[in-house]
Amino acid sequence: MIKEIEIVLIPEHAADEKIIHQNACNALNISPERVKSVQILKRSIDARGRKVVYRLKINVFIDEVAEPEIIAVLDQNVSDKKPVLIIGAGPAGMFAALKCIELGLKPIVIERGKDVKQRRRDLALINKEGIINNDSNYCFGEGGAGTYSDGKLYTRSNKRGDIQYVLKTFVAHGATTDILIDARPHIGTNKLPGIITSIREKILNDGAEIHFDCRVSDLIISNNKLKGVIAGDKQFEAQGLILATGHSARDIYYLLERHNVLIEAKPFALGVRIEHPQEIIDQAQYHCTDRGPYLPPSYYSLVEQVDNRGVFSFCMCPGGIIAPCSTDQNEIVVNGWSPSKRNNPFANSGTVVQVNLEDVPGSENDPFKMLNFQSQVEKLAFEVGGGNLVAPAQRMVDFVNNRFSSDLPKNSYIPGAKSTDLTSVLPDFIYKRLQKALPAFGKKMNGYFTNEAILVGVESRTSSPLRIPRDKESLEHPQISGLFPCGEGAGYAGGIVSAAIDGMNCAEAVFKKIN
Repeated sequence: MIKEIEIVLIPEHAADEKIIHQNACNALNISPERVKSVQILKRSIDARGRKVVYRLKINVFIDEVAEPEIIAVLDQNVSDKKPVLIIGAGPAGMFAALKCIELGLKPIVIERGKDVKQRRRDLALINKEGIINNDSNYCFGEGGAGTYSDGKLYTRSNKRGDIQYVLKTFVAHGATTDILIDARPHIGTNKLPGIITSIREKILNDGAEIHFDCRVSDLIISNNKLKGVIAGDKQFEAQGLILATGHSARDIYYLLERHNVLIEAKPFALGVRIEHPQEIIDQAQYHCTDRGPYLPPSYYSLVEQVDNRGVFSFCMCPGGIIAPCSTDQNEIVVNGWSPSKRNNPFANSGTVVQVNLEDVPGSENDPFKMLNFQSQVEKLAFEVGGGNLVAPAQRMVDFVNNRFSSDLPKNSYIPGAKSTDLTSVLPDFIYKRLQKALPAFGKKMNGYFTNEAILVGVESRTSSPLRIPRDKESLEHPQISGLFPCGEGAGYAGGIVSAAIDGMNCAEAVFKKIN
């Protein structure tokens, strides 16, 4: 017999299997000898009360032993099967490839960037010397933007597909089983490259193809039918193409326009990345001066309505680092990431304001007006920073009070930060709302509104500023047969898990079409 129950434990007890076992027995009022095993289904931290506790949803196996779950990977040779082109080796592209193999199709993955090992060298050049490889950086390369910008797996995309399938695939390739039970699963930038490498090896061993350093330069379209692409010095043809290039592949949007393929502008969000000492966040969220060894660095999620517009935090990185995520030499784009242990002394989060179509001058029919607006802000941030990826920055209270920061607090942004009046970088409808929201956040979370916090600009690649339309049922572009827009770059995902799910959904759509 199996009973599903919830137990509540203090942090040190939640880490002890014997205490979990005893509490399960007490909750069900049965003898310990009858409970053969306890399986944790979900684990979350509850910090709403004065004392922080863990809530554990568990299966209690009474008078029977739990069968160990075997997370296996399906292998089959698809080298002689029908080919499917997949542009981009981020989570959408890689999971599309895995699903194609499962369905008996041969994925041919084309990636402009390098594999994870080679890519790491280009990231070192970005951080140390401010040199950007336009095809290999924090956004482009094997694994996509998530590989070297945190690896958070939290998502609300329950209706889009099988989240557990995605998480179990990561576990099968080396991730800890903790991601299957934690309410906010996280792999960490230091662990993801090895997992991505394992997934790539599986795809190749099954007879698929992956081409790195292979940028798509043209599309082969005939009679509104996508026939293939030209990438590098090769021509690739297939009956279906999954376009999963991510939110920063601006050249792809211009390529689509050149072929008169319908694309459209969409809203996105713009703001800054805010960093606090982690201990300030821990004290606010855990209500104590020392969280101890049994609690992880705390996170937060904040939102405020200001002048009929949402101002919100997202992509929060406890124990994290602010990273330079520009894809061109003359722009500043920042993001955040955390290692698996989340043991850095700072906590950072994107804090942004929604940008709607009516906020930006230009015709509503101009698909590039939001992208151009995004690019202008990034270039201005570069100019104000003074070059070499130095980012404009300001202390939080100084920013709200329109006061220049005479100095900046110690922070994690390696290329360096320059004290700046951020109102000279951000559009007025953005900075005015931020100036109202930050003190309001401080009222919601004690200690948040402080001059020990630094605002680093700009956080601009929150999502794609364009959408590539597709049919709701077939997932195919309404104008170009055989083209399946996918993931963040097409405007249909936001994060690793939702992108992976969208990739799998597109693979299934291609399978239905060509069969």
